[in-house]
Amino acid sequence: MDLVFSAELFEWRGPAPFYWLTVPEDDCASIRAEAAAASYGWGAVPVRARIGATEWETSLLPRNGGYVLPVKNAVRRAEGVVEGDTVMVGMSVAPRDGRQANGTGPTC
Repeated sequence: MDLVFSAELFEWRGPAPFYWLTVPEDDCASIRAEAAAASYGWGAVPVRARIGATEWETSLLPRNGGYVLPVKNAVRRAEGVVEGDTVMVGMSVAPRDGRQANGTGPTC
């Protein structure tokens, strides 16, 4: 993993409740540098993330000039993470290289 950071898990309600971690501003500059080659629209940046022993693919979303990392319910349950917990995250920008957003096949 290229980046390692700690952040507090928070709930951000939209059409459905989701849980997120804010990427520290110090790490956003390196993400921005790689985002041009990896982003697939709307400012979303595909990443591979890890909390504890659980690793998953998702996309960072822009928020307030930085990025937030969505944390799936399956990840929260597997790692026993709840809202308000500060967690350590390992993360790498993961260019799609022709994969669909769900990683299953070509985008063309």
